Amino acid sequence: MSSERNPDPDPRRTPGLEPGGGVPPGETPPAEGSTSGAGPDESHNPYRGWRVMPLIILAVIVAILVIFYIGYAIAL
Repeated sequence: MSSERNPDPDPRRTPGLEPGGGVPPGETPPAEGSTSGAGPDESHNPYRGWRVMPLIILAVIVAILVIFYIGYAIAL
């Protein structure tokens, strides 16, 4: 027998349910089943967005290109 609870309660054994499985007014419905344990364990969540080093490298490349094109325009 599994240690997990059955996500679908038995209407005959669940207090507060009407015949057919309905919930009378004022009663709290039974808890729903969950799929939290159905997927793989996600222990590694990568960072989102840009980190500092790629932005610095990109800025250096852009600066070199801007200096090159300004120098090329002046040389003409």
